[in-house]
Amino acid sequence: MKRFFNIFRPGRLHPQIIPFIVWLAAIAGVAALFQHGWKKFEVVGLAQGEISQVCSPADGRLKAVYVQLYDNVTKGQVVAALDDELLIAQIATISATAEHLRSQLVPTQQQLAADDARRELDKVEEQRRFAVDVEKARLEILALKAQIASDRITLEDYAAEVKIAQDLLTKNAVAPYGVEKAQALYAALAKKVEETEKHLAGAEEQLKEAQRRADSFVAYSTQNPSVDVALEAIRKEAAVQEKLMVELEVQRKGLVITAPIDGVVIQIMMRANEAAMQRAGEGATHRPGEVVLAGQPIIVIAQGKPKDVIGYVREGQIGQIKVGSTVEVVKRTEPMQIGKSQVTFVGPVVEQLPARLWLNPSIPQWGLPFVVKVPDGMEITAGETVGIRRL
Repeated sequence: MKRFFNIFRPGRLHPQIIPFIVWLAAIAGVAALFQHGWKKFEVVGLAQGEISQVCSPADGRLKAVYVQLYDNVTKGQVVAALDDELLIAQIATISATAEHLRSQLVPTQQQLAADDARRELDKVEEQRRFAVDVEKARLEILALKAQIASDRITLEDYAAEVKIAQDLLTKNAVAPYGVEKAQALYAALAKKVEETEKHLAGAEEQLKEAQRRADSFVAYSTQNPSVDVALEAIRKEAAVQEKLMVELEVQRKGLVITAPIDGVVIQIMMRANEAAMQRAGEGATHRPGEVVLAGQPIIVIAQGKPKDVIGYVREGQIGQIKVGSTVEVVKRTEPMQIGKSQVTFVGPVVEQLPARLWLNPSIPQWGLPFVVKVPDGMEITAGETVGIRRL
């Protein structure tokens, strides 16, 4: 016992006391780190990019999928299309109906010509002429709109073929002549649509002028009901066809499926009856001619650049995180970056962490989620793990 106390004598430091001092220093360091950990923490978060499923807007037969896996797409880009044969047939029916209605106006025009030879036009005949001019202009507009709608459908197909040919050219899978041919077809039809649209604008002006003359005549003359009776059937049928044309225009736009966001195609949905036959490395996808239902996913697009990082704090650190807290986001992969950001959201409940963030893959962990904006200029890949530490 005397020997033990001799090592603590004043004026001397016995060699045996050194391990004891180191042990005390280690305990003090752990305690300091533990206390510092309550004031400052660092956790691992996951970069979150927006993921959007592109679904079929209606029941129909898939006409084409214009993108491939991992293609870059932009918002509004056409990625797929549904079959439009029925729509084209309906537009053709409207066009034929417009032509039929126009042919029914011929006897009226011939009768007016005969009346011109016999006597001067009285008020009733003049009113009939104005009414015929109005309906003729309306039917001309209807026929032109039907032609434009039909040509636009074909034009969209040509645009898709041009893009496909250009992609194949970059892969040396097609001769330049193939691209030039597709571009020539597209340009020729685009010019035709442009000219038809000019004719449509002119026809609409003619309709306004004919209606103005008719209204002016009615304002200064006595209305004769017999004129309306003679053209009522044609007028009503033309109105029905005009409304049907508007409906078909809406349907036509729905058949063209576009990307809702900028991003990368990360999945092309497989057909349900081929899922079991898929082998490793294969991707059985929707194919042209396959029937898809409204709301059924066709492709999945992931946002190229994530905007948020989601992290999780342990239950003992919940009080240290709140909306507006300043943090540092640490990118640990090359090129390594550190940027300041702020907490924009704190979850309402503690939840289980994603399995990637578990320290032990077999032991689930829990924490309170919070969201941090990705600092400006930081290049992070969606799904990448980053460090988040409070300042």
